[in-house]
Amino acid sequence: MNGLSGGSDTPAPLILRNARIVDPSCGRDETGAVVVADRRIVAVGPDAEAVARTPDAQAIDCAGAVVAPGLIDMRVFVGEPGAEHRETLATAGDAAVAGGVTTIVTMPDTDPVIDDIALVDFVTRRARDETRVRVLPTAAITRSLEGRELTEIGLMREAGAVAFTDGRRTITDAGLMRRALTYCRDFDALLMHHTADPNLVGDGVMNEGETATRLGLPGIPREAEIVVLERDMRLVALTGGRYHAAQISCAESLDVIRRAKDRGLPVTCGASINHLTLNEGDIGSYRTFLKMSPPLRNETDRLAMVAGLGDGTVDVLVSSHDPQDVETKRHPFAEAADGAVGLETLLAAGLRLVHDGSVDLPTLLRALTSRPADILGLDVGRLTPGAPADLIVFDPDAPWVCAAETLKSRSKNTPFEGARFQGVVQHVVVAGARLATYADESVTA
Repeated sequence: MNGLSGGSDTPAPLILRNARIVDPSCGRDETGAVVVADRRIVAVGPDAEAVARTPDAQAIDCAGAVVAPGLIDMRVFVGEPGAEHRETLATAGDAAVAGGVTTIVTMPDTDPVIDDIALVDFVTRRARDETRVRVLPTAAITRSLEGRELTEIGLMREAGAVAFTDGRRTITDAGLMRRALTYCRDFDALLMHHTADPNLVGDGVMNEGETATRLGLPGIPREAEIVVLERDMRLVALTGGRYHAAQISCAESLDVIRRAKDRGLPVTCGASINHLTLNEGDIGSYRTFLKMSPPLRNETDRLAMVAGLGDGTVDVLVSSHDPQDVETKRHPFAEAADGAVGLETLLAAGLRLVHDGSVDLPTLLRALTSRPADILGLDVGRLTPGAPADLIVFDPDAPWVCAAETLKSRSKNTPFEGARFQGVVQHVVVAGARLATYADESVTA
């Protein structure tokens, strides 16, 4: 199951030479080459070309650019089926390629909801026909995302669902969550949960605090996230089910995750790149493209989240790509829908943390490649001989400006409109096939 277009043609062998090779899965950070043949990586390192002789290979001089595993985004909302005007699987795939993302994990919040075998199969088949990247569907924990009745977790796992989640919704019934974790344990399935107690969120639309008061907007307390997370840790301890907090956003949530990991619980967590590179002050004059769930927090929480990435508490970074059109965003801030697109800016936004010295490049890439692969049990996310040839080439220093009209996503609700970035994706390879290149002049015979 990979979500790739069918076809029997095997791509020509490929040599990426004169590159900085960064593979967090094995601690590799060196200059050399990567050789690809038969859709897989066959050699990596300073002597790769000598080890794997491929005289018919296409060679690309990377000129010192970084070669890394293709990025894996564990939280991507796609409008298909039911809201194709916001995003289709095809346009999401194009956006992913532009951002260096070679695997996207799609959420079940569609119309109809992905809550049975037929719909899991639909997404898998549709993605294989329409996209150029790997598309891995998740399935709903509860029927119609209503938080009342569990879905057929075992059957949908067999059908290809890589994890189970209610997407944007939180399961408030502790008994139901206990049963869900128990079933996931029995079927060796991963449960991913959005931790935002709706009763504590209430009418809130941004982080509770001084900024919300100044803007005259109702706030969302951190406790809406923390209370659910603490409850879930107790249920994980009770059941032994594998649990992934889809997005945490504040310092106290990091403490909850650290304590759970110290106890040896099967717990991981993710964070949106938005919450590590933006804060509540960026909302400015009620910019609805920065209205998210969880909300952007204050600078203290943002710095804590960056530190959590550095020390490994935050396992994965996600774009939380959530396309919304003008009908849902062109409203007063309090009435606008949550969500922002992010596939095309995930890497570039993350590189801000590298350029300002907050984390090093391998740490950033670990959270975007090998850790999500480990959590999901995938064989991608690494540059080791025999692994599928999913990789990217990018110049971490090349400047560009984010302009909404140039985004490949069908929706344009980016929180980074007009932002100046460093980090341009030059080549994208999925299953050995070079999908996109922005430096064809570097290709030699």
